[in-house]
Amino acid sequence: MKIFRRDFRLQDVTVMYFTALATLMIILVASYQAPGTAVEVSSLQSDQVLPPLPMPFRVLLDPSGELQLAWNISYATQEVYMELRVAKVRHGVVLGMSDRGELVNADLVVLWDTGARSYFGDAWSDSAGRVSLDTQQDYNLIRAEQREDGFCLLFKRSFATCDPRDYLIEEGTVHFIYGFLDKPLVSLELLNLSRIQTGLQRVPGNDLLVLYPDAAPKHAKNHIVMYEPVITRGNEAIVHHIEVFECAPEVHEVPDYSGSCEDKMKPRKLNSCRHVLAAWAMGAEPFYYPPDAGLPIGGPEASRFLRLEVHYHNPLIISGRRDSSGIRLHYTPSLRRYDAGIMELGLVYTPIMAALPKDGIFVFASQLHTHLAGRAVRTVVIRGGREVEVLSQDPHYSAHYQMIRSLRKMVHVLPGDVLITKCTYNTEDRTKPTVGGFGIMDEMCVDYIHYYPRTQLELCKTHVDPAFLQKYFNFINRFHGDDYCVCGDVGVTEQYQQLKWDEFTAEVLDSLYDTAPISMHCNQSSAKLFPGDWEKQPLPVVTSVLEKPHYPCEARAPPTSAP
Repeated sequence: MKIFRRDFRLQDVTVMYFTALATLMIILVASYQAPGTAVEVSSLQSDQVLPPLPMPFRVLLDPSGELQLAWNISYATQEVYMELRVAKVRHGVVLGMSDRGELVNADLVVLWDTGARSYFGDAWSDSAGRVSLDTQQDYNLIRAEQREDGFCLLFKRSFATCDPRDYLIEEGTVHFIYGFLDKPLVSLELLNLSRIQTGLQRVPGNDLLVLYPDAAPKHAKNHIVMYEPVITRGNEAIVHHIEVFECAPEVHEVPDYSGSCEDKMKPRKLNSCRHVLAAWAMGAEPFYYPPDAGLPIGGPEASRFLRLEVHYHNPLIISGRRDSSGIRLHYTPSLRRYDAGIMELGLVYTPIMAALPKDGIFVFASQLHTHLAGRAVRTVVIRGGREVEVLSQDPHYSAHYQMIRSLRKMVHVLPGDVLITKCTYNTEDRTKPTVGGFGIMDEMCVDYIHYYPRTQLELCKTHVDPAFLQKYFNFINRFHGDDYCVCGDVGVTEQYQQLKWDEFTAEVLDSLYDTAPISMHCNQSSAKLFPGDWEKQPLPVVTSVLEKPHYPCEARAPPTSAP
């Protein structure tokens, strides 16, 4: 039948027009309000299988404490279970993961409402922060319910999903981003992360130091077997991390002090209180020593003094808070078979063959450390000139999250082995050279390894030979036509800053680091140099490189303790 017949009435045309318009509106509304790949929260069935384990890991995401994330890991199924508690939902919430905590190119899970219904879905953000629902839904919503303390979402995801828009959950730090939706969304595609209230969980904070005299057991030797955080209730979102140090045994008295760690009036004697006993950071759970080892504390040869550092993050400038947070040490007089120790590895190459027992040591935990420019840290074991094992690594390292990570597999280090700690930095946003040092804008490259049986080797750190470095400064200055070299008149930092930086200057420096001898500082627990000729050592020749294994995406190596 032709549409435009002569006997076709105007009323019929009007009816057909409005019918077609209504049909179009229904299609559009359905496409906006009920995305085919998202889950309507109200229609979720409650008889799904819940995770077999409790949620042992949890962290407050935002400073006000409105968002709490808890999680657990199933190595059998290579999945991570997450529970997100929202104190006040409003119109939705965004949780995401990205390489450095960026809002762009992020892997997201979103809860949003359209004004009539609520939806849960796997999404992603593009390079401009615009959000789209992912065609492959890899976040499986298990349960959504209102509780007394807020609205809770329980969901899971595989470590590796084969979706290029999804974040690969692997060993190392994960940067969580979050956001709150303050108005309904007819379509998720209308969301842009740059236009809503967002935040990042890991950020820097201030610090406070308190010295506790006579804190350690005075007489009998004990073993620390576990320690756990004790956070003042209500301050969970502002206590960033805590460290406990033991003073040197020869320090028989220290001045009372309570104040900022960076205060110029801090007594210099406190610098001898740097032997790490315990450390905690936001998101970390109690730390347990292996059954056959404990960290020694107390006894006639031990110090009587401990130093406590508490670092705070208070971006909302909340006032009137009092805090008594700390770390509870669990110790026992029933000594275990081995004394555990902490060894500090740093910079380029760290041979330890002259200080290990004949049967070697067993490394069971690691704490990686750099300052703000650090992007990745990796420690490997070299044996016979070949890389044989990755001791620890974090390809998404953040200087604001430096917890001690228990190794999933204990690493056996033998006499003659070499440990190499490699740090990757990004200083593209800086205009001056970055040098090593204690300042936050200086850099470090350190791995604190926890091991047993304990040896007298406290640290082994390296740097390029100073004499060769001075030859470099002299050569570059003369190459650029400077008749007078200030090499011996100012410090190394000033010499770096006074160089004329160009491609040639950088290439020669890179060659220097590859070929010059290295100076080593291997100290005993007493802070004295370890016996032996440690000053100048040639670089070890590594004939093969242990590459990061390439697994099928559905079976990649799982994380250790954090998603």
